Amino acid sequence: MLREKPCTHAGAIAVSGDCILAGGCDIDERRRALFSARWKCRAVFADFEEMLEKTSPQILSIATPPATHLELVERALPHGVKVIVCEKPLAADAADAGRIDEIHGSGRVKILTNHQRRYSRDYVRAKERVCSGSFGALLSVSSKLFMGEAGYVTDVLLDDGTHLVDILRYLTGSELGDPVVRLASAAGPFPPGKGRGVTLFVESSAGRVPVLMEIGTGRDYVQFELDLCFASGRIRIGNGLFEEYAGGESPYYERMRSLLKLRTRRPATTGYFSNMLKDAVLCARDPKQEPRSSARDGYLALRFIDAVKTAIGD
Repeated sequence: MLREKPCTHAGAIAVSGDCILAGGCDIDERRRALFSARWKCRAVFADFEEMLEKTSPQILSIATPPATHLELVERALPHGVKVIVCEKPLAADAADAGRIDEIHGSGRVKILTNHQRRYSRDYVRAKERVCSGSFGALLSVSSKLFMGEAGYVTDVLLDDGTHLVDILRYLTGSELGDPVVRLASAAGPFPPGKGRGVTLFVESSAGRVPVLMEIGTGRDYVQFELDLCFASGRIRIGNGLFEEYAGGESPYYERMRSLLKLRTRRPATTGYFSNMLKDAVLCARDPKQEPRSSARDGYLALRFIDAVKTAIGD
């Protein structure tokens, strides 16, 4: 795998100095065997409750299909787990995500949604630039999310659009307003959200900052990219991308200013999974500590996505 390591929950635990991998659970026997061999973990189980009873974890990672998350969270409650790390999307829809958020809010367990970009050093740096006003006021944000050729655009919206919606909220520090949605396709008529080559344009706002999202299929590449435009600068950030620009005397026009690329580089390692686990550990140790990415963040992302899907009749 080409992704920066660790890039899995078990991998982050394996390199952590704060945690041990106490056990794992999967209903598939082959996957249990692969997990046990890969992570040298003998305590593997087919039954969820049996795993919790025999391992008594303080931190539980749920990396199952979204529709199962609420049930597993509820089943974990009687077993004294302090923190549940739940893969994104937090649930299959905002209704289930809202119930998970209510459980988090009850204080019975802390629930961390794995919006991993909140823990990535490059996005943290961009957030610091926004907050410090290094380039002046943030005036607009545009973004692109393409996940290859096949599939439905609404699936892309749910699976990876969760990351996009959440990181927009994180970077701007604001809730997203009601979406204005338009669907387009070069291939002609199509059912809502279905077919290849469909592009979904979503306009919204984060506070007073206009936000544009372009989400689509039909490309033979993957792209996750945000363009933050400030009064005196610009940041382009995404998968493998971090560029900063500052306004300066233009090399192209007299008595005008242009954006000049700065000599900043994307961090060699972003620590996105390791930093997420560190946050979970802090939450387990300190009753007052709240996750950087909580169940509330997972719920709000899904609430916005559900609003987009409703707008296109999907």
